[in-house]
Parts: sequence; C-alpha cells; structure tokens
Amino acid sequence: MSGASVPRHLAVILDGNGRWAKKRGLPRTAGHVQGARNVEDMCEWVYNHGVEYFTVYAFSTENWARPADEVKTLMKLLRDYMVNCVKRANSNNMKVRVIGDKSGLDEDIQESIRELEESTKDNSGLKFTIAINYGGRDEIRRAVRRLGEKVAGGELAPEDITEQTIADELDTAGYPDPDLLIRTSGELRISNYLLWQLAYSEFYVSEVCWPDFKEEELVQALAAYAARDRRYGKV
Repeated sequence: MSGASVPRHLAVILDGNGRWAKKRGLPRTAGHVQGARNVEDMCEWVYNHGVEYFTVYAFSTENWARPADEVKTLMKLLRDYMVNCVKRANSNNMKVRVIGDKSGLDEDIQESIRELEESTKDNSGLKFTIAINYGGRDEIRRAVRRLGEKVAGGELAPEDITEQTIADELDTAGYPDPDLLIRTSGELRISNYLLWQLAYSEFYVSEVCWPDFKEEELVQALAAYAARDRRYGKV
C-alpha cells in the first residue's frame, strides 16, 4: 500500500494483554511483557507499510488503580524500555515522543524520557509516540488551564481562542491527528484516549489480543482503511 490509501498517523489501543495471559494460564504480567515486545516489532511493520506517525496507549491515568504488582511490572517494563530504546530508536532513525502527565511518574523515569526525546529529536524516520500516565480528559484539562493562565496574564484574548489554539496546547501539538485508530481484543470503547484528536479518525476493531496482533492483522486493518469512503473533507 502507498499514498492516500495508507493512514499517515496510526493510533493503537493495546488491549488484551491480561486476557492473552489468562488463556495460557500465565499471570497478567506475562501478557504485558509479551505486549511490550510486540510494540517493538510493530514499529518496524507500520513504518515499512508507509505509516509516518505511530501512537500507542501504554499506560493510562486510570491504570494506577490496577493491582499493585501489575502496576509495578508495568513501571519496570517502562524503565527497561526507556533505557534500551535510545540505541534502538537511533539505529532505526526513529523519533520518540512521550505524551501524558509526566510529572506523575517517578523522577528516574522522567529523566529517561527526557534523555530519549532529546537523543532522538532529529531523527527523520517513524515518529513514535508513547502515551504514559495519559488520559484524554486530563490532557484537555491541562491545555485549558494553560490557556486560562494566558488569558489571565493578558497574553491571549478569549475571542482569539480557536480550535487550532487549543490543539497547539495539547500534548500532540505539531503532529497530525490520527487517520486510523486500531483497538485490539474486540473492545468497543475509546477509553479516554486522544479524545480531541480522534474527532475524524476511522476506527478498526480487531478481535485479536495485542500480543498476538502481528503484521498479518496490521495488513488487514490497513486494507479495511483503504477500502473506506472517507467523506468528512480531509482525505
């Protein structure tokens, strides 16, 4: 696939790690480990199919309510990924960006994020975005608060607030909105993900759990996207 038939920006909700593990008699944490490995492979696959921007929902603001051992495993996976990702991203010319409320993460993770983003900022390949401690409502709240501070400080007039003004304050500022959202494991919810950005996105739901979502499933999703008649005036 190439050209307009391929989504420029693909967003994914990585769902089903726990169910994948349960089916195999494994702890939920094993599903997250396998799911993290699949993200690494997917970065290569999506780029090879012509996707320019790839955004994944790794850890939501609601995920803190999960069992403590599961959260601990997810944070360890995140730490390991941040350490190992710099070399891998640079070798693949991949630019990495993290969105979400990073202030809610431990300082060592914040520092690793800063190092990763700085190290890869000039890479020109896949623009890979990881949503961590992210919630769509929280993102909009933070953006509105910054706009309110600008209005209160006399930097911005209320009548000058436009959709673009708001978009420029979001975590995804400077990146195009997703053309296609994929959610795995058959769930039919947005789950507080990219609420502003998904306004005109196409949705594709796969019954496959994320750890088993391989290149063949990606090809099916891209084919379904290419076959749709998008009429909302973008492409």
